[in-house]
Amino acid sequence: MDNHALQALIDALTSLYPPDRLLSKAGELAPYESDALTAYRVRPAVVVIPETQDEVIQTVKLCHAHKVPFVARGSGTSLSGGSLPVKDGIVIALNRLNHILKLDPRERIAVVEAGTINLDITKAAAPYDLYYAPDPSSQQICTIGGNVAFNSGGAHCLKYGMTSNHILGLKVVLPDGQVVRLGGESTEAVGPDLVGLFVGSEGLFGIVLEITVRLLPRPEKYHTLLAAYSTLEAAGEAVSRVVASGLLPGALEIMDRLAIQAAEAAVHPNYPKGAQAILIVELEGEPEEVSEETQRLEQVIRESGAYEVRVAQDASDRQRIWKGRKSAFSAVGRLSPDYIVQDGVVPRSRLSEALAEIKRLGEQYGLRVANVFHAGDGNLHPLILYDGREAGALERAEKLAGEILDLCIRFGGSITGEHGVAVEKRDYLPRMYSETDLDVMWRLRCAIDPEQIANPGKMFPPGTGGNGVVSPVAHSTNLHPLDQAGIISRE
Repeated sequence: MDNHALQALIDALTSLYPPDRLLSKAGELAPYESDALTAYRVRPAVVVIPETQDEVIQTVKLCHAHKVPFVARGSGTSLSGGSLPVKDGIVIALNRLNHILKLDPRERIAVVEAGTINLDITKAAAPYDLYYAPDPSSQQICTIGGNVAFNSGGAHCLKYGMTSNHILGLKVVLPDGQVVRLGGESTEAVGPDLVGLFVGSEGLFGIVLEITVRLLPRPEKYHTLLAAYSTLEAAGEAVSRVVASGLLPGALEIMDRLAIQAAEAAVHPNYPKGAQAILIVELEGEPEEVSEETQRLEQVIRESGAYEVRVAQDASDRQRIWKGRKSAFSAVGRLSPDYIVQDGVVPRSRLSEALAEIKRLGEQYGLRVANVFHAGDGNLHPLILYDGREAGALERAEKLAGEILDLCIRFGGSITGEHGVAVEKRDYLPRMYSETDLDVMWRLRCAIDPEQIANPGKMFPPGTGGNGVVSPVAHSTNLHPLDQAGIISRE
């Protein structure tokens, strides 16, 4: 990093931001040194806190002019190091860009800024009996911009899909400061799916400013069932039974004994005593449809060997059941001073086998593993508990986490379901994709960000770009590659 360029950028930023929104002191920077993956920490040179979209655009233009890397950040809930700062780079904190710019109940859409809290969209849509479907466990604090960056899911992604299934349009500032619009307000897309390309790009293609989201009618009826099992494997088998029955629940979630203990200590959901695992199944939809599916579900659960079955009797009962599940990640902190939240996917047909293997690996490494996961689509979230004060404990936990990722690949799954690759999993990308796949990804990244200043060091393993892979920065015209294709709308 050229120190002169960095200082020139900081000098330019002082004319754009007042002192209380341009942070450079050690105490001011400390909260931004990591995201929810606290094992990794980097202190940025400065943090800027824009209050308007234009301030974001001008900041990116300055970073491009001075070739200084930048990282966009919302609430910092990323569990893979996605918003980890870059040394001698800047952090652009987007929390104050939190306005709901438009809500059209007739068209069932909302246009929101990147710093809008996920749950706030549903709160705004509630008077119209609408809601925003993707519901990550951190939905009370995570921002929609971060959801877009990592294609977040949530407990109800089995039936309704991921963030990418609910985004219609984006307003984006590219790494060179140019502003483009991808998609729009129509549910019928025309041309290449550039919205789909951007969602899940982990900040490597620029910063999203506005998001047009699809809203759904609130289900008329819920049927929330909780089943307790004597073994984790039995709960995993129950998932296969539910799916094989032809039912498509809104949510299908599992928590194991350790996760249950943590939730009980934190929020007291009063789950069944002695359960080694619980399965939460939620049906939703029109009353007649839910009533019919309820009968089939209860038969499947009876045949699955559950020793106790509970059904939520009212909205508060349903909320209590879900509060335990939604609080599980943070609650595990009551059981261990440190933990790593892993994220991988296995085929549903191998779910029980994968859980047994994770249990064996935990015993082999002498580490406790709490399992909380979206069972319906095989998205595992094992929480590896360790004490960072013990010499070598973190390294042992990371090695176990790597073994779990290898297991997911070996079983025909993925190294991430919704947390992204970022820093934590970048070394595993070549194990999942071929050299050709990686080459295409890298060339695309370089075509959109030739200077590689947008969230550098994420997703791709260190050294990517060598071995004959050339950044395609030379073009026959002065147009951006997306302009040459004629497939973007420029501001």
